[in-house]
Order: sequence, then C-alpha cells, then structure tokens
Amino acid sequence: MLLPGPWVHRDASANGVRLHLAEAGEGPLVLLLHGFPQYWWTWRAQLPALADAGFRAVAPDLRGYGASDKPPRGYDLPTAASDAAALVRALGERDAVVVGHDWGALVAWTMAALHPRSVRRLVVVSMAHPRLLRAGLADRAQRRALRHVLGFQVPRWPEHRLTRADDDPVAEYLRRWAGPAWTQTADFAEAVERYRSAARIPQAAYGSMEYFRWAGRSQLRPDGLRYARRMASPVTAPTLQLHGTADPLVLPRTARGSGRYVAGAYAWRELPGTGHFPPEETPADVTDAITTWAQ
Repeated sequence: MLLPGPWVHRDASANGVRLHLAEAGEGPLVLLLHGFPQYWWTWRAQLPALADAGFRAVAPDLRGYGASDKPPRGYDLPTAASDAAALVRALGERDAVVVGHDWGALVAWTMAALHPRSVRRLVVVSMAHPRLLRAGLADRAQRRALRHVLGFQVPRWPEHRLTRADDDPVAEYLRRWAGPAWTQTADFAEAVERYRSAARIPQAAYGSMEYFRWAGRSQLRPDGLRYARRMASPVTAPTLQLHGTADPLVLPRTARGSGRYVAGAYAWRELPGTGHFPPEETPADVTDAITTWAQ
C-alpha cells in the first residue's frame, strides 16, 4: 500500500485508531476521502496537483482499508466522520477543505453536518446526501443500481469472494460502475490490480463490508434513525457537488437536489460521459474543480 510517488507516507492517531495517509505539499489542508473498493491511491492524480497549487493534500485510508487499523467495530458513518474530524486535529489544523468520493463522500457529508467546525469547504463526488440517498430507494432503478448492498448483508460470504484467488469481484464492480472510456485504458487495468490487491489484505474485506452492513441494518434501528435525524442539520460549509452523467451506481437524478440540505453556498456540476469514479476517469477536471472551490 505504500506506493512511491511525489508524496510521503505516515501514520496518525485519530479517534483511537491508527490511520495511514499519503501527504504532499504545504499550505491549507485538503483532506481527500476515498470510497469502495479503493484506498488512498484513488487520489494519486490530485495529491501532486493540489500540492503544486499551494495546498497540503492528505489522502488517508479509512479505518478498515489499506494500511490503516482494522478494528472489529466502528464502521458506522458517525464514527468514520469522527475519525476524519480527529485526523484534521491530529494534523495540527482547525479545519480543512474536505473532499469525499463514494463512501468517503458519505463520510464527508456526515462530517460537515456533525463536525461543522472541522469543514471549511466541502466537495462531494458521486454521492447524494445521505437523507436523499435513503429517499432515493423508492426509485426502482436506484434500488436496482444498489442491489449489491443487499448481498453484502450476508455474513462472511462477501469477504470470501473478495479474497478468493479464483474470483474477481473488484474488477466486476469497477467495470460495471465506471464510464466506458476509462475501462479501455491501461490506467483502468492498473487500478483493478491495485484495488484487487488491497481487498486481499487481511481483514480489509471485512472492514469494507461492515460499512455496508451498518448502512443496511441500521435503517430501522435506533442508531440509524438517530443518524437520519441528525443529518437533517443543514450543512453550513460552502459545498460543491460533482457527479458523472453516466454514473450507473448513484444515479444523477438521485443526487441532484442534495443542495436542499446545504445552508451555505452550493453548486452542482455534472461531468459529461463520466461514470462513478471521476477522480480517476477525469482527474484533471476533478483537480481543477477542487482547486477553484478550495480558494
């Protein structure tokens, strides 16, 4: 996981866990939060570009992923948001421009609502606001797009699939959710190999599945209902939402309208022909958007 490049690797203690991170540059902090089935390497294009633009770019592995700790519990969104807020403080900063993609975007939305002083500005990539995503499940097409979440509720079997040498669900998910242009490139082939290897780290598959299990099983539990109520709090940080027009996982019509939960400045921007992975499919567009919004 400690791939060389124009960044440095180190660990930080945050909220009782050790989080690995890749860091580049000096200046205002930009915290980059990855999704599934990825890890910090998702932001390989943004780390040096943001550093060149005068920012301190930090991409951690979420708990349970990559080279970070993989404890037996703590895979709910409030805890993950507390991890990220504590990481900002551990890095010696009061707040950060928080950028999240996929699950990292759910963490970012949660962080902005529950830890507003830690988020100076917010950039959300490929994800609806949690309350809007929940409401979007009434849409048959959106339910079908998220059908894998139901399969992830089964104990042990999803982890077994992710770590089997004779099966390749990581490649299947990436190919199904990405835009067609990216899947034809050498960069996509390398991404499949990197994320396949990351999923086979001991306990990493368990950690990634536990996020989905909490999301599924908490819907009618007190902790999930309490989380949904707390997420009604308006986000005060200026928020930019980036979404691919060809995203087959979180449909644009599901994510559009998340601005109703933002009290601060808000902008919605669509990326034509892009699937669920804009930081890798159209890295220059994402970098430019982050750089402009973070000013």
